Amino acid sequence: MSVEDYAKLKAEKIGTYVCFQETYDPIEYAKFHPAGTPKADYLWRLTCMDRAQEGGINDVGIGVLFGLVDYRFEILAMMEHARHLEEDYGCGPHTVSFPRIEPAEGTPFSLPENIPHPVSDKDFMKIIAIIRIAMPYTGIIISTRERPEMRDKLVKYGVSQISAASETNPGGYEEDNKSNEAKPYEKTGNTGAQFTLGDHRSLDEVISMMIDGGYIPSFCTGCYRKGRVGADFMDLAKPGLIKEYCKPNAMFTFREYLEDYASPATKEKGLRLLKELTQTFSKEELKRRVEGNLCKIGDGERDLYF
Repeated sequence: MSVEDYAKLKAEKIGTYVCFQETYDPIEYAKFHPAGTPKADYLWRLTCMDRAQEGGINDVGIGVLFGLVDYRFEILAMMEHARHLEEDYGCGPHTVSFPRIEPAEGTPFSLPENIPHPVSDKDFMKIIAIIRIAMPYTGIIISTRERPEMRDKLVKYGVSQISAASETNPGGYEEDNKSNEAKPYEKTGNTGAQFTLGDHRSLDEVISMMIDGGYIPSFCTGCYRKGRVGADFMDLAKPGLIKEYCKPNAMFTFREYLEDYASPATKEKGLRLLKELTQTFSKEELKRRVEGNLCKIGDGERDLYF
């Protein structure tokens, strides 16, 4: 998109703008994008985050498709991209995404035996850990491409955002098309799916897993709505001050989910977790405010945030 088009997105008050480079190797990029204007232009794609910043968008998200080229090159390139954004615009990437190639219709090289540079589970966990150390301020996203057991491990290595109950084919979220049954590549047929899913658990099942690990499933959008974005967000995130907002807001939105959508079993253990977490606040005033808002949500109030 052009700077002018990014300015239109900004005017519509979007949150984080995300665009994957797919690969930072210009030679390989040309092989995977042989046609199409301007998508086939490597430098135009590479500088999309610059144009987004110039168009006024505060937060941007980057990512590559692991498996196209040597993952060690891609990691270094992403770190350099982040450094460039920080030096030139005062704000590194708000999120980094880590998709691995999964089988997709009409894409022979995506089959397991044809992936150009496959990334093992061990190396993938190492990739997540390296970026978490290099960019402690950023949100790390893992999609439902990954298997349940892999996603459950990765939250321990630094992943902070995961999806659930995803569909990748047009119309996939229509009620009649929903199913939690696993659909391996060989059985998908001509569905138009962008790629094969690895994790077919429902949202409630994923939330339940997070609770078992002692994590707070958060649905918070408070920072966007309070204007804590871009460089202002980074000023809070880098020294760790953002937790003063993130933890309470996560607890509030989690309580809303438990009240309105959770299964009885998930709600029961979720409420226990919230009770335990409430006792971890060192500041008594903050603890009282959190307890008060949690009670209000339990009594029917909604959309409370700091």
